[in-house]
Amino acid sequence: MNGLSLAPTISNLMKNLLCISIVLLMCNLAANAQDPHFSQFSEAPLLRNPALAGIFEGDIRLQGVYRSQWGSVTVPYQTGSFNGEFKQPVGGGNDYLTLGFEVLYDRAGTTNFTTTNILPAINYHKSLSGDKNKYLSLGFMGGYVQRNLDRTKITTNNQFDGNGYNPALADGEALTQFNYHYWDGSVGLSFNSSIAGSSTDNYYIGIAYHHFNRPRNSFYVNPPVELNPKLVLSAGFKFGLDEPSYISLEGDFSNQGSYSEAIAGAMYSYKIGEDLDKPSYVIHFGGYLRWKDAFIPVVKVDYDPFSLGFSYDANISELKTVSQSQGGFELSVTYTGFTNRGNTTKNAVLCPRF
Repeated sequence: MNGLSLAPTISNLMKNLLCISIVLLMCNLAANAQDPHFSQFSEAPLLRNPALAGIFEGDIRLQGVYRSQWGSVTVPYQTGSFNGEFKQPVGGGNDYLTLGFEVLYDRAGTTNFTTTNILPAINYHKSLSGDKNKYLSLGFMGGYVQRNLDRTKITTNNQFDGNGYNPALADGEALTQFNYHYWDGSVGLSFNSSIAGSSTDNYYIGIAYHHFNRPRNSFYVNPPVELNPKLVLSAGFKFGLDEPSYISLEGDFSNQGSYSEAIAGAMYSYKIGEDLDKPSYVIHFGGYLRWKDAFIPVVKVDYDPFSLGFSYDANISELKTVSQSQGGFELSVTYTGFTNRGNTTKNAVLCPRF
């Protein structure tokens, strides 16, 4: 057999091995139950901690993030998040209540392994001071999750007939259920305060516990597989350098089963306009580091009431040789505004914000 006749066989074998690798990867993801993540994590606050809902300047905030990853290695993994928050004062003091929702969509690999989350949320902000911003917030989030895959796109080594991939052969899998759903729940606590009584410098810290109900997480009924709970620690600090500029530092540490992730970084922001209290534009640029995984440059522009952000993951993990250091890009869009109702937070002296 000459080299030319071997080429198709080797090519088919490599394609089959690639399909097998992708299937194994997807099975590993399902078994270890790692949640999707965003590099622009501050643009999806409810996924970090439901107690971070409402910590912004405004009554209403709508945010959307789209992520495409690993396009240089395989079929791109695509993740989209859309969340909304509505904050209003309650009672006769300085307490607030935020109602929110999170919709998360994730599609991974050649099997179109798809997860859709619909999660309403509620967060209560308790004022701890009558003369400066100091809030303790308790938030809950929970709802419906649907998962499915395309059975026709699964291939295994049982379909290798010695010469190449043979779709006429059975794949040897006993999988009969191609979709399932479950109910999910999260709880979080956060503390938000101004720094030294400043009206612009502030910080927050938070802790969240996701999937506390340990829902079922498998296409197979037996043996039962539970979704691992996830613990997330979050923090952010914002302080001014001079009148038009300030710096924001933010980071998350999460642990889920045997997997942990740390991401942190800084953004420099500069206000443009005649009235710096209400600037025409705010330009932000900086970067984040996901430890042992990616360096992430970020650019963002605010044009009241909208904000547009772009980031790109430059892969630095062991996969960088295959991925050619390419990871994924993200695009975020945010709308933040006030309502015309009488109890708007527009002129509130005390209000949870960052």
